[in-house]
Amino acid sequence: MQIALIAHDSKKELMVQFCIAYCGILSRHDLCATATTGKLIAEATGLKIQKYMSGAQGGDQQIAARIGCDEIDLLLMFRDPINRGESEPNEINLLRLCDVHNIPVATNIATAEVLIHGLERGDLDWRSIGNPL
Repeated sequence: MQIALIAHDSKKELMVQFCIAYCGILSRHDLCATATTGKLIAEATGLKIQKYMSGAQGGDQQIAARIGCDEIDLLLMFRDPINRGESEPNEINLLRLCDVHNIPVATNIATAEVLIHGLERGDLDWRSIGNPL
């Protein structure tokens, strides 16, 4: 499965900790992320991550384009709904694309844990059947 990882600045450490905790599951999938988030995760976990530009430079739009082409199967986007900075990714377009393309998406750690356990159980295998790459 193709998993995209995005985190607002105040949630990057939480994303790193999440990826450390679920490194075994994530290592069996193809990962991509915006630049800083991907760098932090790769350094902490050793996971191979395709890194796009930073969110401020359009990395979230690069991931959005992959979602629009059905090249992403799961989006984990830890967002800060209270203190989003001007240069941080705008999640509205990403969420809309996920809805249009039936991409499971988590915007917080609680939902991310549900999805990662579902991924481990095979609950998301329907993505591979409907979108073989």
